Amino acid sequence: MTGHSDAGWPAGLDPREVPVGAYNELTVPATAEQVWHRLVDARAWPQWYANARHVVLDGGAVLLGPGTRFRWTTFGVRVTCRVEVCLPFRELAWSGQVLGSRGYHRWLLEPLPDGRTRVVTEEAQRGLLPTVARARLRRGLRHWHQRWLEGLVPGPPP
Repeated sequence: MTGHSDAGWPAGLDPREVPVGAYNELTVPATAEQVWHRLVDARAWPQWYANARHVVLDGGAVLLGPGTRFRWTTFGVRVTCRVEVCLPFRELAWSGQVLGSRGYHRWLLEPLPDGRTRVVTEEAQRGLLPTVARARLRRGLRHWHQRWLEGLVPGPPP
């Protein structure tokens, strides 16, 4: 997997066609199952991902799942999201809205024969804020998504 993948993007949010698109990839020394459990436990993100705060899942949900709505603070902004794709151990994606802008963030997991997992995280954003702050948002997303990937390794935060 290299560069943005072609399939699975909502209309108007293909990362190659929006003001802000980010792609990060890392092979981690963990199984897809271990990575998956860390990803869907969104309430625990702040323990190992410094750019996540105040994660609240709606409707009494404990883990992210199909259709789960959640709110969280990232990049200092409160974002409302909904899980759009939930294929255990393979793909997790959510849509989000904030300040008149919308985005789509997805995670792809590829188990490797040696027990490691190749993890891709991609995000696309469209709207006024991504248009105006394009360069800064791109840099920020790439930096923080890399930290998020590094935090997926089980154990203490990096």
